[in-house]
Amino acid sequence: MDKPLFSSFVTRSSFASFLVLLLIIIPLIVIICFLSFNSTTFSIEKTSELVDVAEAEAEAPTPTEFINSSSQHNEASEAPTPSNSKETSEAPTPFSSTNSRETSPPTLGQKKETTLKQKGFNEGFVTSKRHRKLQKIEASLSKARSAIREAALVRNLTSTHQDPDYVPWGPIYRNANAFHRSYLEMEKVFKIYVYEEGELPMFHNGPCRSIYSTEGRFIHEMEKGQLYRTRDPDEALVYFLPFSVVMMVQYLYEPNSKDIDGIERAVVDYIHIIANRHPFWNRSLGADHFMLSCHDWGPKASSFVPHLFHRSIRVLCNANTSEGFNPSKDASFPEIHLKTGEITGLIGGLAPSRRSILAFFAGRLHGHIRYLLLEQWKNKDQDVQVYDQLPDKVSYNSMLKKSRFCLCPSGYEVASPRVVEAIYAECVPVLISDSYVPPFSDVLNWKSFSVQVEVKDIPNIKKILMGISQRQYLRMYKRVKQVQRHFVVNGPPKRFDVFHMSVHSIWLRRLNTQIQDQ
Repeated sequence: MDKPLFSSFVTRSSFASFLVLLLIIIPLIVIICFLSFNSTTFSIEKTSELVDVAEAEAEAPTPTEFINSSSQHNEASEAPTPSNSKETSEAPTPFSSTNSRETSPPTLGQKKETTLKQKGFNEGFVTSKRHRKLQKIEASLSKARSAIREAALVRNLTSTHQDPDYVPWGPIYRNANAFHRSYLEMEKVFKIYVYEEGELPMFHNGPCRSIYSTEGRFIHEMEKGQLYRTRDPDEALVYFLPFSVVMMVQYLYEPNSKDIDGIERAVVDYIHIIANRHPFWNRSLGADHFMLSCHDWGPKASSFVPHLFHRSIRVLCNANTSEGFNPSKDASFPEIHLKTGEITGLIGGLAPSRRSILAFFAGRLHGHIRYLLLEQWKNKDQDVQVYDQLPDKVSYNSMLKKSRFCLCPSGYEVASPRVVEAIYAECVPVLISDSYVPPFSDVLNWKSFSVQVEVKDIPNIKKILMGISQRQYLRMYKRVKQVQRHFVVNGPPKRFDVFHMSVHSIWLRRLNTQIQDQ
């Protein structure tokens, strides 16, 4: 009988103990799960709060820094896994299933949306910063324009501005004071960005010892980066397209083939590349970009891209208005033939009293203007000496240096290196051409130091030149000597020389253009 009683007692006692354990364990489990859930939620919230604060308090970085840091952040957050969360992997709770939306990794759609938002923010930041810089640039240009206009009101023949190197003066300038003010403003604010795209030898390179030497020398000076160049494209006022038409002709054109498709593809592809890699071409449709060429095919090369032809600044030796050259946006570039790459022995000539030849020309039969000149004057007059080929042992440079007037007829194209050759030899240049815009003619008064003869007046050349009095000739002779500094090639460049004057021509065209961020 005892055994059943004992057994019944034990059963009751065990049951009671079990109930006590349940009453203790179940609340503990509930408390632990509750704490685990709340600690996980707090961790996520605090992490997001820290990111927001960090983004809000961080100093504005440069566009490159901002893009780099943002891309790293996106790479770290694009592929989260459950193992990244310590609480989720080590201490799952009963609440984890009901609150999975709060702790589970983002879906692919959510990640894509976040990435797009971040990318849009990055682009917006960079665009806003670039817009502010453009506004600053335009404000500086507006200030420069006002200063130049004010200076232009002073009609003195001598600039009123102080300068340690040279003060423009005299009638060789359209307005000496305005030019000097413009030049000084250029030195203060003008910055050029050279696109780095393109490979040698057709890009970032050019000839320095030929009839096209000014093209090569300008490109090489810009590549050196010591004058006017900036490495920050957002600070630039203009953008240089550093291709050489001369080098393209050399490497892409087969002589006598009349096939220039290779040159066309090279120019079109280059503009396409820089327009896709940089925002600046599309922003202005090329209006603040410039190309430079001394080759006869320079204008043709630019025509392959309509905006390059019609909107960009084209710095051309072949400055022919009948072929689309627009002086209000294009700049005439002097053609200088440097056989050795140097000007040694080219500068200077005999005194006026020792110049025994009235007019001189020597050159091959290129184009209809030279044909008319040779037909009319070759071997016809000792005062007007015209040759298609000089006699043996007669020096071309010596003939320039002992002539009063040097005839500079156009060849197949309007430009001729004889203009600068005459100025170097202190021989008054006689321009014989149609539709030619001389270099720096927006600053220089060419009529004060040169004679311009229309093609129809070639038979009257001697009469025209004999009609210039000795007094007038001496004035022109002195002015040629004065204007010479603006055509001299220096290495390295010196203030007011041909390099700086060429840059000034580009500066003036940029002054005439106002760029707005679209």
